[in-house]
Amino acid sequence: MPRIVLLDPISNDGKKLLRNAPEIEFEERIGLKGEELKKCLAEFDGAIARSGVKITADALEGNTRLKAIARAGVGVDNIDTKAATKLGIVVMNTPGGNTISTAEQTFALLLALSRNIAPAYQSLVEGRWDRKNFTGHQLAGKTIGIVGMGRIGLVVAGYAKAFDMKVIAMDPFFAPQRAEKLGITLVTNFHEMLPQIDFLTVHTPLNDQTRGLFGKKELELIKPGAKLINCARGGIYDLATLVEGMETGKLGGVALDVYEEEPCTNHPLFGKPNVVCTPHLGASTEEAQTNVALEAVELLIDYFTNGTIRQAVNFGTLDAKTLTLHRGVLNVAYRLGILAAQLGLGRIKACKMRYKGEVSKKDTSLISTSFAAGLMSASMNEDVNIVSAASMLHERGIDLIEEKTSEVGEFSSLITAELTGENNKTISISGTIFGNSMPRLVMMNNYRLESFLDGHLLFIDHQDKPGVIGNMGTVLGKYRINISSMSLGRAESKPGGDAVAVLSLDEELTPEALKEVSVLPTIQRVYFAKLPSADKLPAWMG
Repeated sequence: MPRIVLLDPISNDGKKLLRNAPEIEFEERIGLKGEELKKCLAEFDGAIARSGVKITADALEGNTRLKAIARAGVGVDNIDTKAATKLGIVVMNTPGGNTISTAEQTFALLLALSRNIAPAYQSLVEGRWDRKNFTGHQLAGKTIGIVGMGRIGLVVAGYAKAFDMKVIAMDPFFAPQRAEKLGITLVTNFHEMLPQIDFLTVHTPLNDQTRGLFGKKELELIKPGAKLINCARGGIYDLATLVEGMETGKLGGVALDVYEEEPCTNHPLFGKPNVVCTPHLGASTEEAQTNVALEAVELLIDYFTNGTIRQAVNFGTLDAKTLTLHRGVLNVAYRLGILAAQLGLGRIKACKMRYKGEVSKKDTSLISTSFAAGLMSASMNEDVNIVSAASMLHERGIDLIEEKTSEVGEFSSLITAELTGENNKTISISGTIFGNSMPRLVMMNNYRLESFLDGHLLFIDHQDKPGVIGNMGTVLGKYRINISSMSLGRAESKPGGDAVAVLSLDEELTPEALKEVSVLPTIQRVYFAKLPSADKLPAWMG
């Protein structure tokens, strides 16, 4: 009989659901860490955690029993998913349960800042009646900037519209047509929104792309007096910049519910004027705690009773047989997605997948979601997988459309992704698999070529004239960047017309080298893409 351990307190409704599961045993072991936690995890088949416990690689080391961890909440920062993946432990989360509560907390902090709620109450506690000192600002007519239009960001936008605020949002996967319908202005560049907004709120994961998103440069660009709110993850706003902004008066206020290190009881902004801080209360409502507890329990019951994996952040719903049959084409599609995200389309409006030849007879829905996982991983956190990617696209108003034909062309199987971005600009890229495990890019728009789909790739649109390739090589040689291979595609069979060159480089291209290549004669456009090494597969594909 499977045994489940509760590592953090959950609602009574969640525990009641566990008691009523006839084939499940459970125990509560709260507040464990270090060796105690490690020994505990070795005794159970499943675990339910909130944000209190830290399930580190050390806590999982050598574990041969634990099969699944359910996070009662959305963030899995406190769980070492890489270590879990290596041990075959499924990590699942509950992204929908605390959406409303976190959005409400965001707006509560926004209102507290705009109307000086906290200091005004404190003045009464201290026996003062200082109405003139607490004059605030109404929200109607003000502009809020929202970074990340997932579940929470979308609800916050709705609240803002209800308060008659203008909404500017940034999310590369939120469909323009949906934004237009909701009355939201989309921007593609974070810096573009900063001079226009009175409030800024972020609703993204903390990763390499979002860490320090608001720093010194952004402080210079933002509208004077703007107020910042963070109910997402500590570290998205650079702390030193927040302090500077408040001390210089460039920022009108800061409200934080999350911190880089938690629990946090000593912070340079605590006690400062125009600052409101709360101890990570975003999901701290009875309703949210009940919802996430029930969802987490249901995830583990389903997993242990019928083998169902839902909402996994490190695994997909692939059995061994299906994976064996599809791994090669899944890898091609995944890498095409990663490449597509780096081709300068900006905000994606539409996505179509075309399957030709033998691949059309496979389960193309899996292949399409593998492409989506690659596409989304460039902007989201590293836990995007084959299960979550398609729904994440759908939430942003982008549906994956498929076209299939069993007709065999130049290749026995051909996968083509066609994406439409800003200004209706469309890019088409095609890939196939050589042998059993060698993904290749074989077409880009109308250019027939053959390139690796791994490592550092430099794409150069140019006129096919003598000396172009030599000039490129000279510049790269100047910066001691070695070319390992090159492919050239022509729009027509004869020389002299438009062409694209794809160079595989042994190391990452520096901005200086990229700029120097881009201004060479006959060069029309240059862009650089970074793909995983040939032997690196995402956890759900391995």
